[in-house]
Amino acid sequence: METFFYILALIQILLGVYLIWQVLQWLGYVRRRLHMDPGFYAPRVALLCPCKGMEPGLERNLVSLTEFERQNYEIFFILASGSDPARSVVERVAKNSRVKAHVVIAGSPINCGEKVNNLRVAVEQLGEEFEVLVFADSDGRPGKTWLHHLVAPLGDVQIGATTTMRWFIPNRGNLPTALLAAWNAPVVTMLGEKGRNFCWGGGTAIRRTNFEQSGVMDLWRGSVSDDYSLTSALERIGRSIVFIPECLTLSYVEADFHGLMEFTNRQILITRVYAEKIWRAAAATHFLYCLTLLFGSLLILGDVFTQRPFFHIVTLTFLPILLSAIRGALRLIGVMESLPGARSQITGQAWIYVLLTVFIPFLYVANFVNSLSTRKMRWRGVTYELVSPEQTRIL
Repeated sequence: METFFYILALIQILLGVYLIWQVLQWLGYVRRRLHMDPGFYAPRVALLCPCKGMEPGLERNLVSLTEFERQNYEIFFILASGSDPARSVVERVAKNSRVKAHVVIAGSPINCGEKVNNLRVAVEQLGEEFEVLVFADSDGRPGKTWLHHLVAPLGDVQIGATTTMRWFIPNRGNLPTALLAAWNAPVVTMLGEKGRNFCWGGGTAIRRTNFEQSGVMDLWRGSVSDDYSLTSALERIGRSIVFIPECLTLSYVEADFHGLMEFTNRQILITRVYAEKIWRAAAATHFLYCLTLLFGSLLILGDVFTQRPFFHIVTLTFLPILLSAIRGALRLIGVMESLPGARSQITGQAWIYVLLTVFIPFLYVANFVNSLSTRKMRWRGVTYELVSPEQTRIL
C-alpha cells in the first residue's frame, strides 16, 4: 500500500516541478508581451456582445465596452428576446455611448446555443465595411486599451485570431464565490506563447476574411459553444491563435453553491464534448492529484493510530500541495502585472488564488464525474442536451 503511495507521490512531485517550469515559461511570455508595442493596425471593427438577463455590474460592464481608446469600432449588443430583463440597461448604454452602438434582437435559437444564435444573427447583419470581428461577454469589464491591444496584432496576416481570458474577482466574501474564482484561475495558464491555444468567447478578435474562410458559421448552426467551435474552425484551416495576456479581462462574480456547480459542471461538460483530448488529460491529472492527497492522509492517520513514524509520508503528501501553491503564486504575479489597475483588489484576495486553488482539483473531479453521467446542462435559464459538437437539443 505504501509502495503505491510512493509511486503516486513521485509522479505528482515530478509533474508539479514540470508544471512550475511551464508557469515560469508563461510568466516570461507575459512579461515580454507587456513590453511589446501593440502596433498601429486599427481597422474598422464590429464589437459583438451577446447579453441575457441582469447580472452584477451589468451596466458598468457594458459601459466599459464604449470607452475603448485608439480604435475605430461600432458595438452590437445582442439579445435573444425583446422582453429580456437586460434590455432597458442595454438600450440606455447604447443611447449614451460615445461610439455608435446597436441593439439587435436575434430571436429564439433552433437546436443551437442561444449565445451562438445571437452571434450568427448579428454577423449576418454586419455591413461590408467591418474588417475585424471582436467578441466580448457582458460579464467582463475590460480596460480602455483592451480593444486596441487585442486587434493590433492582426496586422500580421499570418495570425488567425487573437484571444485572452477572464480573471474572476469575488464580489462577495462567501465560500462558493471564492471557490469559483479559484476554480477559474488555472485556466489562464492554459494559454501561452506555444502549444495549442483556444479562443475564449469573452475576448477574441479575428479578421473577417479568416472568419468567413474558417466556415465557423456552419459549425455554429448546431453548436452550443461559440469559442470551441471557432477554435476548431481555425485549426481546420491551419490558422494560429495568439494569446494576448495584456488583455486579461476582469469579471466581478458572486455565486451560491448551486450557481457554482452549474457553472463549473457546464464548462467541463462543454470541454468533454468539444475538446475531448483536453478533457481526458485534465481528468487524469486532477484525479491522480486528489488520489495522492487522500492516500497520503489515510496513511498518516494509520501511522498516528499505530504510533509509527510518519514524517516521510507527511512530506510526500505536502510536497504536491506546496508545488501547487507555488504555481498559484507565479500565476498571480503574471496576472497582477497584466492588470496593474486591479493590483490592490487581487492582492487583497491572494489567498484565494494561491491557497484555495490547491484544493480546487477536488471540485474539478466532481465536475468530471458529472460530465460522465450526463450530456445535459443549464445555461442562463435554458437547458441543453449536447448530442455532439455539431448537434444540440434545447429541452
